[in-house]
Amino acid sequence: MTSASHKPCPICRKPRSVDFSPFCSQRCKDRDLARWFGDGYAVPGRPASEEELAQRSWDEQD
Repeated sequence: MTSASHKPCPICRKPRSVDFSPFCSQRCKDRDLARWFGDGYAVPGRPASEEELAQRSWDEQD
């Protein structure tokens, strides 16, 4: 099995940098963050129902 220090950057596949681990550069680190903000990634789970979303919104107002 490959050790973590030898795995490539998950964005561009270049060697990782200690300063930006697990990425190779600030650019790749920022690209990954942009994917999270832009719904490029998602955590698996069941879709929320409209009632759950409405209740959560109502609870946050209190």
